[in-house]
Amino acid sequence: MSCFIVPAAEAVITTIAAKAIKAKEVAPKTVEVQFDGAGVETAEKIPFSRKIKWLNNLLWGGSALLAFEHIWHGEVTPWFPFLTASGEPAQMLHEMATTGVAMSALVTCVWLGMVAVSSAIENRAVKAQPVKSQVAEQ
Repeated sequence: MSCFIVPAAEAVITTIAAKAIKAKEVAPKTVEVQFDGAGVETAEKIPFSRKIKWLNNLLWGGSALLAFEHIWHGEVTPWFPFLTASGEPAQMLHEMATTGVAMSALVTCVWLGMVAVSSAIENRAVKAQPVKSQVAEQ
């Protein structure tokens, strides 16, 4: 009944962290990428603050969906104590410690996978960048 509180708390923390990181970030690196001789395009490395925003979106969206589901089933009420599980604090804390932490960990692992894939793609584009050489004229 209260499992959505843990991802929401993580979302609050990562939102604050994203704002702090964005304030300290410098301009992103720009790389010119050539695709099969068809032309040159300019690409920027994705800043880490944007990658953290991906995590924020996953966490906030999941928390909102879970909160809606709990409201739909009558587990969250518009009157105090709001959570029907508040009458049994041990059960509420147990659910938060098991289900809530597991969901937050799974979402964070998925996000880490997304970051790893995007970093690999960026690194491959940088390594595939043709070396500019000067050809001697005859």
